[in-house]
Amino acid sequence: MSKTKPSGASRYELLFVVPNQYTEDEAKAIVTKVEGYVTENGANIVYREYWGKKKLAYVIKQNHYGYYNLCEFDAERSEITKLDRTLRLSTEVLRHQIIAIPALTDAERLKIKEKQEQATKADKKEDKATKEKSSKPAEKKEKVENKADLKDLDEKLEGLLDAKDLL
Repeated sequence: MSKTKPSGASRYELLFVVPNQYTEDEAKAIVTKVEGYVTENGANIVYREYWGKKKLAYVIKQNHYGYYNLCEFDAERSEITKLDRTLRLSTEVLRHQIIAIPALTDAERLKIKEKQEQATKADKKEDKATKEKSSKPAEKKEKVENKADLKDLDEKLEGLLDAKDLL
């Protein structure tokens, strides 16, 4: 894992999914194989992260789950097209995406991760609060409004019946 950047190289991020048909050990071997594809094309891997087994947003080739992996590397633009072609032809990679990113230090990466965690915690709290609010108190308000409506209707009816000019 060399930290030196080749001249003219840019930083890229590779996110790929290994299908669930493999065991976790086999998936890790495939991750090593994919990282080999990256380095054999002349890239230097700077950062890697294993996200683990997660549910896919939709079924892909009869797979509901996959092993997510993230890899940052420095490479020439011409090498990216070769890597993309290799990954598209690989049957061991369900989906992949390669994007150009700015180079981040470990401290910046940690800050971003903390912000994302705080945002997800805040979203979960909001979801929980809205679920609690929307469940039973709304029904009680409707019942109270119905009682008030009945009282108003009774008063109006009495007023009409008491009126002297009915006919």
